Amino acid sequence: MRRFLKWLAGLTAAVVVIGAVIFFVVVPPYVENARNNVIDHDPYPVSDTAAALHETLIVGDLHADPLLWSRDLTERGTRGQVDIPRLIEGNVALQVFTAVTKSPAGQNYEANSAEAFDNITLLAIGQLWPLRTWDSLKERAIYQAEKLHQFEAASSGHLKVIKTRADLDAVLEARARGEKVVGGILGIEGAHPLEGDLANLDPIFDAGHRVFGLQHFFDNELGGSLHGTGNTGLTEFGRQVVAELAKRPVVIDLAHSSPQVARDVLAMTDEPLIVSHGGLHGFCPVKRNYPDDLMKEIAATGGVIGMGYWADVTCGDIAPAGIAKMIKAAIETVGEDHVALGSDYDGSVETAFDTSELAALTSALLDEGLTEAQIRKVMGENMVRVFRQQLQ
Repeated sequence: MRRFLKWLAGLTAAVVVIGAVIFFVVVPPYVENARNNVIDHDPYPVSDTAAALHETLIVGDLHADPLLWSRDLTERGTRGQVDIPRLIEGNVALQVFTAVTKSPAGQNYEANSAEAFDNITLLAIGQLWPLRTWDSLKERAIYQAEKLHQFEAASSGHLKVIKTRADLDAVLEARARGEKVVGGILGIEGAHPLEGDLANLDPIFDAGHRVFGLQHFFDNELGGSLHGTGNTGLTEFGRQVVAELAKRPVVIDLAHSSPQVARDVLAMTDEPLIVSHGGLHGFCPVKRNYPDDLMKEIAATGGVIGMGYWADVTCGDIAPAGIAKMIKAAIETVGEDHVALGSDYDGSVETAFDTSELAALTSALLDEGLTEAQIRKVMGENMVRVFRQQLQ
């Protein structure tokens, strides 16, 4: 009996070890790979004219979520859609890296409860994030900012975290000299990391975040989500946060906010606003895409609308040719000065190309009949204008 109990204890310990290895080592990369798939495809056509033009562009992307995952972004990945080497291959000058801090189980575009089980808690534990992040949304935002700064330190000069207008200009000047450097801009996807306390804005700002989304997939202390349960506007706390953000060198992002929150923010501020990632309702009439009249109001602030690369916002073709068609429609709707790129790379979306393949998008835009000046604006100049105005 004693021998059996000893054997059983050993077996139990082995099962625990195997289970821990599976949970902490095997599951996180498996989940990431499944959630951020790039469809198998042959190389997309890139004309000689497009390739030459692409090398001269300032390319910027308003939204990607690789900081959520357990990858070294200084290495070219075999999974996911974006990292520093692939950004350099795609000639990307500016990338917004967004911190995702809460995501409801059963996430959908129609209606989500703020009380639903939070998937990011499980991900934080499974990826062995610091203990302080397991029960604090604020600490999750700060930790993901710390990760980007660590990648910057380990990048041999290929990544520069941008916090100021001078940082932005320095990156663009370095690239003009031929240096292979990407400017990373930090942001939060939803302001629930404030945890209902305006004082928490300081540590999140000090961590480097300069793009502030107000909501994600659920209603929060600031107001209603586009995917929440009530389509409510800004709360009193939300108004306090927006008023404070308007005083700071940051960009306010309305992606995922309810239409009423967007209208409340428009009524409160006169600064350029962005919708970092999404699509055009007139092109793809789904709830995820704001109505065109609201998009026009946001554009009228001097802001920009980031065009996403996934099927839920394009209603179909997600190859470069399909994205180019949506961009052309957006230009016709809100104007060439107000359209930008907003991939949502590594944001649990399937795409048809990763960031290293952006020359194919330039080629597709030429095929759609866009002028060189329009392509330069959409691919990055519009984004640069907004950030140069807002950063100090």
